[in-house]
Amino acid sequence: MLITLGVMFARLRSGRDILRSLVVTQIARSGVALLPMASFLALALGLVVIGQTVSLMSRVGATDLLGTVMVTAVVRELGPMLAALLVLLRAGTANVIELGTIRATGEVEALEAMGIDPLHYLVVPRVVGMALGVFALTIYLLLGALISGFLWAFLQDVPLTPGMYLEQLAGALQAMDFVLLALKTFLFGIVIAIVTCYHGLAQPLRLEEVAAATVRALTQCVVFWVILDAVFIVIYLVA
Repeated sequence: MLITLGVMFARLRSGRDILRSLVVTQIARSGVALLPMASFLALALGLVVIGQTVSLMSRVGATDLLGTVMVTAVVRELGPMLAALLVLLRAGTANVIELGTIRATGEVEALEAMGIDPLHYLVVPRVVGMALGVFALTIYLLLGALISGFLWAFLQDVPLTPGMYLEQLAGALQAMDFVLLALKTFLFGIVIAIVTCYHGLAQPLRLEEVAAATVRALTQCVVFWVILDAVFIVIYLVA
């Protein structure tokens, strides 16, 4: 990560047009291409959270806590994690396979022979594009989940108007939630890019070793996410 940051700032003005197109490609891969699946997960997420809590809250007359439940469970935890998982499974695995194949076939050495920094050309666009992609996909998924949550509440005849629901959400959300949500999603995207690029490029691979490198990358991403999420939970509790 430190090497990538160093290359990013040292070559900030080099090859801007090429890097811009590569970043856009990564955003499309880790964001736009996943919108259909994100829509389905948003619908399912609203059903799971609201469907499991509405009946219980209705029994005890606590439907005024639906907004708090959605913010705590979906906005802070499930939304960012599901969006990052989608990007990892779709774009993260592709990263390891593509870069591992490039490494195994000697294309990295060919780039170096042409005077092109492999980190600047292969890694930096993925770090920037995947961080932006995870952030944008998380926002899309959260909006869909919050809307579907109200839809499922309405179908269960919960006495809750759209105005009341929005008021509950606004009351449960804090300024810190927006800051930490942005920070968490960017970090999730950076972790995916760094870990998958590392396992694809860090050591010479044979083609038959690419699959094992992909499995290691996926496992380590999940471990780092859990550690990051634990840190953010502590921040929420302390604040």
